[in-house]
Amino acid sequence: MLDSIYGILPEKLCAILNAGFPAYRSRQLLKWIYQRQVHDIDKMTDLPADFKAFVKQSLDMAMPEIDHVQTSHDGSRKFRLKMRDNALIEMVLMPEAKKQTLCFSSQVGCARACMFCATGGMGLKRNLETHEMVQQILIAAEKALPGRITNLVLMGMGEPLDNLQNVLDAIKLIQHIQSLAFSPRRTTISTCGIVPGIIKLADSGIRTKLAVSLNSAIDAVRDQIMPINLKYPLAQLKNALLYYQQKSPFRITIEYILIPGVNMSSTDIKALRRFAGDLSCKINFIPYNPVPNLPFEAPGKAQIETFMTAAMSIPQAVTLRKSKGADIMGACGQLALAKTSLTGEIHE
Repeated sequence: MLDSIYGILPEKLCAILNAGFPAYRSRQLLKWIYQRQVHDIDKMTDLPADFKAFVKQSLDMAMPEIDHVQTSHDGSRKFRLKMRDNALIEMVLMPEAKKQTLCFSSQVGCARACMFCATGGMGLKRNLETHEMVQQILIAAEKALPGRITNLVLMGMGEPLDNLQNVLDAIKLIQHIQSLAFSPRRTTISTCGIVPGIIKLADSGIRTKLAVSLNSAIDAVRDQIMPINLKYPLAQLKNALLYYQQKSPFRITIEYILIPGVNMSSTDIKALRRFAGDLSCKINFIPYNPVPNLPFEAPGKAQIETFMTAAMSIPQAVTLRKSKGADIMGACGQLALAKTSLTGEIHE
């Protein structure tokens, strides 16, 4: 099987192509792929036939199939993609004012089994390859036209730090000046708390933001809702974040899903204040997005207001984040290849 062109760094691609053709041909090809979002080489009008034939013989330019699309009332679009081996993944393109954020996936399913997350209930099927992550971004870039993707978040299906090398290779590729030249400060990797992965990410030299799905700063609570805490408890996670903080110019983001009866008491807030006290971080509070067959409920407006008033005692910047795409099961924790919305409707 040929190597996918979408997983090859520009320098290596140029080395492959420049062996038989002028150097500017590879630059033309890269421009078509990454700037013009064209992925059919026969539509690249300034490339000669012999160059096109060589590329077809040497590299795989096939893209995943868009298997299903749902559009939310808020304008978010959830895409289900079919990969080469028929594996299915989801990504969500979310517009807001002048921004367009792509939430994309790193794995088919997830092994970490967080109790409130639909993807965790799928189990892990396999890791995504570098090119399969880059392809998600390229498909979304085409769908975002005439606008552009402004932010990338690896918060879709999967635990990115369980597939760290492929994730780092994908980020390195999309940040390359000859591809998308995507800004590190607009790229975020989210983790449930894989301590060795956080340390490796800090040491990698790849510049990106880090978000941590914390959801409780009490070990006994986090043990119940996030099995990862049994392996890497809060003290270990905190040390890893302090280490990452020394290596990164960016503030860490703490993600905290609000689940009534689980993590919204005054005791929970005090524990969070202790945990985050010496971190350079901001804290995003996210009302729980309901998932069918899971035992949790979304908080009511009064519960959220009471919690947020108390949370203002935390010295870091705190934000109540409104999820997008919840009506199409496209919000945080809802990605699990569901074809219908919470109301049973499909919005095309």
